[in-house]
Amino acid sequence: MPKEKHFEVISDDMEKAVFHLFPGLCKGCGLCREKCPTDVIVWSDRLGIYGTPTVKAKDRDSCIACLICEQVCPDCAIKIERKKRSKKTN
Repeated sequence: MPKEKHFEVISDDMEKAVFHLFPGLCKGCGLCREKCPTDVIVWSDRLGIYGTPTVKAKDRDSCIACLICEQVCPDCAIKIERKKRSKKTN
């Protein structure tokens, strides 16, 4: 019986979202970096499926949770989980 493939996930808790990267799916094409409107995504030291660098979020505050990186990734290696806004109290 064949074993299921397990893909590791690296999660970064950002101010507005949780940035999930699946290095086993990332081929290092850089489309997410190119399309990110706030330049949050940078190259990381981790290697992806083809031995190319994967990406990571550079800091906690810059991500606006626009989901563009998730949408342009051809390999579904990024998942953005938006955080719910807390209600302000007076």
